[in-house]
Amino acid sequence: MRHDIDVQAIWDRLTTSASAGDEGGARTPFAPDAFTVLPQVGSTNAYLAEHPTMWAPVIAEHQGEGRGRLGRTWREVPRAGIAMSVLVPAPPAQRIGWLPLLAGLAVHDALARQGLATEVKWPNDVLVPSADDAKVCGVLAELRPEGVIVGIGINVDHSREELPVPTATSVRLALGSAPRREPIIADVLAGLAGYHEALRGDGPALSAAQRAYRSVSATIGASVEVHRPGREPERVQALDVDASGGLMVRGVGGSDTVTAGDVQHIRRVTDV
Repeated sequence: MRHDIDVQAIWDRLTTSASAGDEGGARTPFAPDAFTVLPQVGSTNAYLAEHPTMWAPVIAEHQGEGRGRLGRTWREVPRAGIAMSVLVPAPPAQRIGWLPLLAGLAVHDALARQGLATEVKWPNDVLVPSADDAKVCGVLAELRPEGVIVGIGINVDHSREELPVPTATSVRLALGSAPRREPIIADVLAGLAGYHEALRGDGPALSAAQRAYRSVSATIGASVEVHRPGREPERVQALDVDASGGLMVRGVGGSDTVTAGDVQHIRRVTDV
């Protein structure tokens, strides 16, 4: 049976993480009265853009017009997934491209606590290797005058028929059962806060976060196909993620860096 989201359960998990010193929990920027849970909304990112409050998560039980990168849309299943957006202060401009990457890493960490092994796909997806790299989560970061809205959508309790595309999966399908959403939400928020704090600095915490991202990347080291506006698709070798969050690649034309703004799609292909 699918349940309504319990904000108190999210807060209890967050404060427990803070007491235990988990990633991001010791200095949580969240407050118990800052959560908004909407029965239905078109898009949590759009709602937060109209009601901007820093570190005040907006969560929807049903998101009817979810948005991904490049204007892609999908319709959510009520109470089956996590549709959540958070407004955070903008990191330094030279590292802002790392924000959606580390948000994906926060999801990876949270799902690992549920027993699900995942990898991150540059720039904004979380994949399940055991399900042929099917997508379980997408991230959309949007720069606003107030900061950056980080939108996160996770497939949790979806059946195969309820997923939007054949290349998607859910936590339920991957594990055989669906956990409650509250622990996942709390762990994602705690991780996002911790990685955001690291991103605003320039020390060991940032280096550790970037190493952690690279260690679970499905893209680095893979042959991928890059689609960019006005250009033919190009098969390249993904080499690394640079200091700004861009993907460093090498193709027949030499080395290049792909940024989030001009990538339409990247997927694994056969070696070049």
